[in-house]
Amino acid sequence: MSRIPRIVYLDNAATSFPKPRAVLDEMMDTYSRLGVSPGRGSYDLAAECETYVYEVRRRVNDFFRGDRPERVVFFHNSTDALNTAILGLASPGSHVVSSRLEHNSVLRPLHHLRDRGLISFDLVPFDGRGFIDPDDVAKAIKPATSFVVLNHVSNVLGTIQPVSDVGRMCAEREVPFILDVSQSAGVVPIDMRTMQVSAVAFTGHKSLMGPTGIGGLVLRDGVDPKPLRFGGTGFESWSPVHPENYPYRLEAGTLNVLGIIGLNAGLRYVTQRGLGAIHEHEMSLVHALRDRITSLDAVLLYCAENLHNHVALLTCNIRDLDPDDFSAILDGDFNVATRSGLHCAPLVHEDLGTSPRGSVRFSFGPLNSLDDASAAANAVAAIAGLRSQ
Repeated sequence: MSRIPRIVYLDNAATSFPKPRAVLDEMMDTYSRLGVSPGRGSYDLAAECETYVYEVRRRVNDFFRGDRPERVVFFHNSTDALNTAILGLASPGSHVVSSRLEHNSVLRPLHHLRDRGLISFDLVPFDGRGFIDPDDVAKAIKPATSFVVLNHVSNVLGTIQPVSDVGRMCAEREVPFILDVSQSAGVVPIDMRTMQVSAVAFTGHKSLMGPTGIGGLVLRDGVDPKPLRFGGTGFESWSPVHPENYPYRLEAGTLNVLGIIGLNAGLRYVTQRGLGAIHEHEMSLVHALRDRITSLDAVLLYCAENLHNHVALLTCNIRDLDPDDFSAILDGDFNVATRSGLHCAPLVHEDLGTSPRGSVRFSFGPLNSLDDASAAANAVAAIAGLRSQ
């Protein structure tokens, strides 16, 4: 029997893979013992499961430096969390500030509200290096601005945005600041208090090394989105009205216990390994790739001249080669898995001049190696060489 070649997986910005064995083992072990409905029964196992879920809320709250564990609300992913925050905090006639770096998980809820005549919004630009200017955010804030919502790290360019400066400006104007940490949580430290962030939307399946299907919101005190779902909570079941207290205010239905267990295991993994160590390791790999391909005439790199204030993500194209074909050749001929297209962030590509076909994204994770970076660089060099002939 022929052996299947090992895939060089460089699509960690979409979802981290493979998961650490310790995470998978903990998920199976803990779920086999606690896989019941938390807070829905008076028997000991249900109470134990509820206590476990609360302890994960505490771990998440500590990780992001939130105010209280009760204000950690679990959802399916960051898209689910962002929809809840955006739709729940917007009100008729309000104004929102965001940026052209955003993922569709922000852009589409904003367009949904504007198309129905409920809100207006402004999107601040990013510069040629891939960063927004905090002063542009400040200038865009109006008396009617209900909140500012931005991503911490661009999922196309890997640039870490100056969110502390934005948070300070928002705090000075008493405007809530929602931060999408889909690409940063698990790689760079996030302190909601020092960054003066009002709400963090996170997902578990990227750099937090957990499974798909789990994410959430961490809300500072005084930030209270309107509920979008109503139903069973196991709390105040006698009332026909959904509970107002947290976390039940925004949670309805049985929680994804297996996902919460995996999130807990992923948090333990990244905390023990250390965010600084993870980031340093991943950046050494993306530097190795960038340095190998930057001099190739056929390669077009985007916002990668200086990788300071970046995560380990590199976006590029081969001149006169469709990005879908580029990615398919990387996969089919070299066993290198990447992401091609618009990356659910169409305005970034519009401003880069890569729309409507997009580009190819290489994104590293903590389990990648220098051999993976070398394999990717060799593959790009081979494809670029063919295009140059």
